[in-house]
Amino acid sequence: MTTYSSTNEFEGATFVRTSFKDATIRSSDVSGLTLRAVDCDGLDIDSHDLFFGTLIVNGVDVVPLVEAELNRQFPGRELQKAETPEGLREGWLAVQAAWQQTVDETPAELRDAHVPDEWSLSQTLRHLILATDAWLLGAIQGTERPFHPIGQIFTGADRMGFDMSIFGEPESFDEILSVRAQRQQMVTDFLADVTPEVLAEERANPWGGGDDWRPTVGDCVRVILEEEWAHLRYIRRDLALLHQAGAAAAAPEA
Repeated sequence: MTTYSSTNEFEGATFVRTSFKDATIRSSDVSGLTLRAVDCDGLDIDSHDLFFGTLIVNGVDVVPLVEAELNRQFPGRELQKAETPEGLREGWLAVQAAWQQTVDETPAELRDAHVPDEWSLSQTLRHLILATDAWLLGAIQGTERPFHPIGQIFTGADRMGFDMSIFGEPESFDEILSVRAQRQQMVTDFLADVTPEVLAEERANPWGGGDDWRPTVGDCVRVILEEEWAHLRYIRRDLALLHQAGAAAAAPEA
């Protein structure tokens, strides 16, 4: 199968009577894409930034519908946008309880299993360690070297000039859980007595980026919550697929 990477040759193009059946588009810009008279049975769209824009299906913006359904599936998710200390504390408790359930219910043999091109449960937990390090230790608290060595960095960080040498592999799943618990407690402790005044203070973007965005402390906490909920959704989706694949493989032939 042909792979197109880092290209803009399709910008503004028109495709007529063209089959994209079973094609995969990853980490790409499809903003403004217009589809007309298309067969979209089984079309699967996953966008972490969906709520920042619109998605029109048959003349209806479905983004509010998607957000409402995700909030129904994940009680407490709506608090990732909370503005008050009380709301952020409640949202943090909700997402941690949801994560604990997922970790507890995942059998040992699936902790390092993954669907193609996605992270395993172990890798996902390591990424959440990194997210907490970046936004709490780095951005909010100004720690000079915030990253734990077992953190899972995002794809493409090396091309951004990020020092990858600081990261290594964990010795065990228990180590991942231990470091993860430490980071969770750090967030809990920070939120315990944070005030509206502190939430309004500005900080530097821990990832740089060359723009003028200076997130508030509240923004940094909300990024942590968004990371937690988004990756919980991803891993529950993938674990369901892995369970289905395992059940299909174990089923006796007719």
